[in-house]
Amino acid sequence: MVKTRLWSFDWLFYILVYAFAVAAFVVTLYPFLYVVSMSLSSAHAGYRGAVFLWPVEVTVSGYSQVLAQSGLWTAYGNTIYYTVVGTLFNIVATSIAAYPLSRKEFFARKFFNFFIAFTLFFNGGIIPSYLLLTNLGFYNSRWVMIIPGLLSAYNVMVCRSAYSAIPDELVESAKIDGANDLRIFASVAVRLITPTLAVLTLYYAVAHWNEYFTALLFFSKQALMPMQVLLRRVLIQMSTEFNPTTLIPDEKAKVALQIRYVTIVVATLPILAIYPLVQRYFVKGVMLGAVKG
Repeated sequence: MVKTRLWSFDWLFYILVYAFAVAAFVVTLYPFLYVVSMSLSSAHAGYRGAVFLWPVEVTVSGYSQVLAQSGLWTAYGNTIYYTVVGTLFNIVATSIAAYPLSRKEFFARKFFNFFIAFTLFFNGGIIPSYLLLTNLGFYNSRWVMIIPGLLSAYNVMVCRSAYSAIPDELVESAKIDGANDLRIFASVAVRLITPTLAVLTLYYAVAHWNEYFTALLFFSKQALMPMQVLLRRVLIQMSTEFNPTTLIPDEKAKVALQIRYVTIVVATLPILAIYPLVQRYFVKGVMLGAVKG
């Protein structure tokens, strides 16, 4: 009798869990599916609200219009540059900063751990940061998208935890074999925390790809603007720069709605393509070093 009740309770629990998972999947997937459907639907179908789940009157005219703009490719090139170069700098700096913080023999370990944690709660503010970076010559410089955000205190702590999970015996063994600290770091430690570095790469890359506020503050040249600034201009400021100039006002309003959804898809798809490459590292990378035995 007791086993029957437990069996019934287990089944009820699994049903609730799977139902919640399916509901969460639908709620998460539908907005993206709707955006894609609107981008592939005709301007008239989207404007009159005929699109609910699947594209209506399928067309790629919106994509042709958006992709034909030279300004889009300039912004794309800038975003790719900021993302690739910035992420590379981030990973190198984070790895170098986190490794000594994980070694118990490092004499200033506690001080720097506190110093980095302190920055999670306090910072100089927008105005002092703007004045400082401007005086340092970062205004209208591509480096303003890379250097000021070189380190994330949270990511340094995650990386430090991963390094801390490396057995001390392994490090001592490498030292006995004649390896110095630099060799141990490059040939042993970094290789052992590859899953964590893969996850941090995704974190940094997404942050760089979505960054627009820094560009709004420090760029006055359109040639330096990233893709997200262009997307913001199309969505929030209702820019019609991608719209054909030959349309009548009523047609322009319909096409403008379609252009917004097309721009969202164009700006989002490349960064989404990165996730499958690091998905197998995600859970292992986040959990590495989280549980100490």
